[in-house]
Amino acid sequence: MMVGNAMDDMQTELETEVMKLLLQGDDPTLQVLRDQLRLAEVASREFSGVGFFTQFKFKGPVKLIPRGRALKIGDVEAEIEGLMHGAGFLLYIENGALHMLEGYSYDEEWPLHIGNFKVSYDTGHVRDMAALREKLHALPPVE
Repeated sequence: MMVGNAMDDMQTELETEVMKLLLQGDDPTLQVLRDQLRLAEVASREFSGVGFFTQFKFKGPVKLIPRGRALKIGDVEAEIEGLMHGAGFLLYIENGALHMLEGYSYDEEWPLHIGNFKVSYDTGHVRDMAALREKLHALPPVE
């Protein structure tokens, strides 16, 4: 189901908090992605029944992360009122730029309205920056 109204170009409160954690950290790649986020708006938001896909577009040109890489960051989770097992998130970066945020439940229907929630890293309160840096700075496979 595609959602289309005047508020679609804005991130939801949940998306905003998730993106804040996904892009948090002292790393040049994360800084470029945070700079991109400041120029991003929602291009579309689709609900799958068990989650959502929010695609981004930019209000102007953005600096790309090195090598125009494609990667996924997914170390954030949430406790959400109405979801017994919580939710996970994946941030897709394509061609060096923010592309899409995916939110998903674990075999449960996604709530129609998000009330109370709490976001955190899948490792707890402290992010595993070593593992994240390894992913951010790995060389892409040779094709």
